[in-house]
Formats: sequence, structure tokens, C-alpha cells
Amino acid sequence: QVPLVESGGGLVQAGGSLRLSCVASGRTFGTYGMGWFRQAPGKERAIVAGIPWSGGSTYYADSVKGRFTISRDNTKNTVYLQMNSLKPEDTAVYYCNQYDSVLIPTSFWGQGTQVTVSS
Repeated sequence: QVPLVESGGGLVQAGGSLRLSCVASGRTFGTYGMGWFRQAPGKERAIVAGIPWSGGSTYYADSVKGRFTISRDNTKNTVYLQMNSLKPEDTAVYYCNQYDSVLIPTSFWGQGTQVTVSS
């Protein structure tokens, strides 16, 4: 298990921006990359964006394409999620986690960070 620490959430008005950070102290064998997931009240947790360890193409859910950007800084063991043009429907708890080749996350989750977008 790799400890994950998410931060950067908050309350923002629609149209605003936030940048989330995830510090991961290592990499689990067999995983394909690191991703951001979110869970809104009453909904299942789902992947939002992913970035492969290999440096290949990033993944974005259709709902965030063109608005969110995932990146990483290997020197800091940190993965970021830049979120622009936020919408009320982006309101959720955001988590980072490692995932496999079919975007399935590991079973180990951090505490997440709350993002609330007001209209």
C-alpha cells in the first residue's frame, strides 16, 4: 500500500479554477498509472483523469475533457489535477489512486479532498 495524500480542494464559484495535489510515496507493482477519481453524493466513485507511469497518453472522462488537466512532477512524487471552468456538477470528493490497464483503481484510498462548486 502506498500512502496517498490529497489536497487543494475548496469552495469555488462556477467558472472558477482549483488545482488538486496528490503526494504518493511510491508505486505499486502491477499498476499502470495514477489517476484522479471523484464521488458525488449518491453516486459511485468514477475516474476523472489518469496519467500512465510510462508517460503515454493521458485519459479524461468525457465530462471534463477540455477543462481538466492531469500532470505529475516525479521529483516531488506528486500528481496534479488542474480544474478550470468548474461547474456545479463537478462538486464531489476527489481522490487519487493508482489504477491498472483498464482503469480499475487499487483498493487503497486516501482521505480525499472536497471540491464544492457554487452556482
